[in-house]
Amino acid sequence: MLVRDFKTDVLPISNKLLRFAIQILQDEEEAKDVLQDIFLKLWQKRHELEKVENFEAFAIRMTRNRCLDVIRGRRTISMELVKKQNVADEESLNTDLLENSDSVKLIKNIISGLPDLQRTIIQLRDIEQLEYDEIAEATEMNVNAIRVNLSRARKKVRDEILKIQNYGITENTYSASKVL
Repeated sequence: MLVRDFKTDVLPISNKLLRFAIQILQDEEEAKDVLQDIFLKLWQKRHELEKVENFEAFAIRMTRNRCLDVIRGRRTISMELVKKQNVADEESLNTDLLENSDSVKLIKNIISGLPDLQRTIIQLRDIEQLEYDEIAEATEMNVNAIRVNLSRARKKVRDEILKIQNYGITENTYSASKVL
């Protein structure tokens, strides 16, 4: 693969990969670092990329795996920092939900609270608009398993929205008030 081929094949999907990494990591700077790592690895493997059938799914899988590595690396922080961060996150989430009536942010908050697999699948299908076959290739999962997880993720998002509309509270707000 030549430089011009790399520019025409890889660079056009950079925004999609960045959005995907941000969704997983919830940190734009870390996502940019991950994207830089991915581009470096793709450049180093540029001669092998011609053998890849679906380059976009391959790049998404690389991004997902690198993001998961970053998340695993985060787990080595002390419990004191985690407790402080959780309290700060709950307070900022409550403030954000009360002050912000924008439904897009609300949905993003709900999606970010989903389990990793469901969050990844809903991101790929509903936000990135990938086909089920492409998601199956990117996640190395069966299409039926993807459909089941997507259905469950959508149901959780729908239930949380209905809860908020009906009661004006979220599960996180309720559990935080129980603790206090």
